[in-house]
Amino acid sequence: MVDLQTQYQHIKADIDRGIQEVIDTASFVKGGKVTEFQQHLEAYTGAKHVIPVGNGTDALQIALMSLGLKAGDEVITPTFTFIATAEVVALLGLTPVVVDVDWETMNMSVEAVKKAITPKTKAIVPVHLFGQCADMEPLMALAKEHGLAIIEDACQAIGAEYTFSDGSKKQAGTMGEIGCTSFFPSKNLGCYGDGGAIFTNDDALAAKMRAIANHGMVVRYHHDMVGVNSRLDSIQAAVLDAKLPHLDEYIASRQRAAAYYDEAFKDSEHFMIPGRLEKSTHVFHQYTLRLVDVDREALRARLQEAGIPAMIYYPVPLHMQKAYQDPRYKKGDFPVAEKLAESVLSLPMHTELDDEQLAYITSHVLA
Repeated sequence: MVDLQTQYQHIKADIDRGIQEVIDTASFVKGGKVTEFQQHLEAYTGAKHVIPVGNGTDALQIALMSLGLKAGDEVITPTFTFIATAEVVALLGLTPVVVDVDWETMNMSVEAVKKAITPKTKAIVPVHLFGQCADMEPLMALAKEHGLAIIEDACQAIGAEYTFSDGSKKQAGTMGEIGCTSFFPSKNLGCYGDGGAIFTNDDALAAKMRAIANHGMVVRYHHDMVGVNSRLDSIQAAVLDAKLPHLDEYIASRQRAAAYYDEAFKDSEHFMIPGRLEKSTHVFHQYTLRLVDVDREALRARLQEAGIPAMIYYPVPLHMQKAYQDPRYKKGDFPVAEKLAESVLSLPMHTELDDEQLAYITSHVLA
């Protein structure tokens, strides 16, 4: 699904140099490489503050902790997404409220969010799924109307750009009060282990989240709030800082591969290409087809025999997960998400795909 070894060979000298620099200085935790990467990522995204943390899940948890929410407060999130989005809500004793998604973009439905808001609602967590932004302008208007915070889960969409009705543009993760991203190795900007970051333009929130990520500590050994231990280590920062100058190139490579897939499947009755939100670019963390009248498991087995990996993201919506069963929800309540869970299939998508590989993949899918 991802060819990290070939990608590494193209920038091997830069990555090796960065890692060696960390080893030579022995600045393994909170070293200069972390600060350098933070500053470079601020410049790239336009976010006033970037707070590097241990992983994308930590980023979401710290973001929620910074809002001062209380047990029972409701947080709205899509039911079709990776579990971390709801997991952190539940871990903090908050109430996850899940909503359905749009069939074309597979992102959070604005209309569904409107219907889900109650007096207990305190925050909305839109997920920029598979690499394109959720429809942020109407979501932000809703949040403003009801006095809600928005925490963007941009773990799959770093570098995606959203255009507002006035023509202004902002990157995924920089539109709400807080944005979160992941640097898991398979991400468009991935390290060689775990890593994540939080974005905000709010000085007070930034200071609070930095403290929370450091055991709730501002002055050493003085703990002003309950915190966690979450930090991006220097070796991972060195890897990310070597990759960041290539991120736009990586995105363009993924978009070229997606265009090839689009052309191959555009006339098919059985393979529906990913829908696009006109207001957002798509950076294609995943290229996800929706299958129509196709035996998904048989297709996956046939592709596997040909040496082609294919993955199902995600086979079980949040409201149907055993850990999140809730009397408020039952099978059939979120028909779009449930239909997607039964019909999606993601094809290989990475920076190293060439036309020969793409032709091989598409021919076997269509066979």
